[in-house]
Amino acid sequence: MNEHAYVFDAYGTLFDVHSVKEKIHEYYPDYSTAISQEWRTRQIHYFLVRQLIDGYESFDIITRRALIDALQFSGIEADPEKIQVFMEQYKRLKPYPEVEELAVQYPQKKLTIFSNGTRNMLKPLLDFNELSSQFELLSADDTKIYKPHKQAYQYAQDHLDENKDKILFFSSNPWDIAGAAQFGFHTAWVNRGEEKWPELGIEPTYILHNLKEVSDA
Repeated sequence: MNEHAYVFDAYGTLFDVHSVKEKIHEYYPDYSTAISQEWRTRQIHYFLVRQLIDGYESFDIITRRALIDALQFSGIEADPEKIQVFMEQYKRLKPYPEVEELAVQYPQKKLTIFSNGTRNMLKPLLDFNELSSQFELLSADDTKIYKPHKQAYQYAQDHLDENKDKILFFSSNPWDIAGAAQFGFHTAWVNRGEEKWPELGIEPTYILHNLKEVSDA
């Protein structure tokens, strides 16, 4: 791989968003999986809608709104105290096992996180998992433009000061890979779930099962 910079999406790529269901399970053991899945689905849907209508709201606000609706969808009252507990747990998501080795494995690469999450969500997450020293952090909240809009990836490129073909962008989310590929980045879809790539008319540069396979791509 000849790229100089490795850029990673955070949620679902470096961190397991569904690890939050362990905390949900403490309160709602019969609904934890359903709530977690509904929460993530609505979170993505809501920020995409906000981008399309040019009505930016920060990712922490959108994540809270998605959680409230996910609870109500499961027939559970959206208790403010529990909502706050689950939101705090989003700052303690578990990284995938290979994440802590990336800086050791690729010391010659620039490692950057570029996420739709806000810095007040991401910085505590990195601190909690002792990963702050390994990654530079970029947030779509800096420009108030969400991925997969092309201007979001332009912001990342401008900050990295690299040519597009020298940036490799990693994500587990097809919408994110499609946006980055359309913009001109080399892309690596982290397909942990053995899923079929959707028929978007855009293909990732590489398809990985996990981040251990980066050097083999």
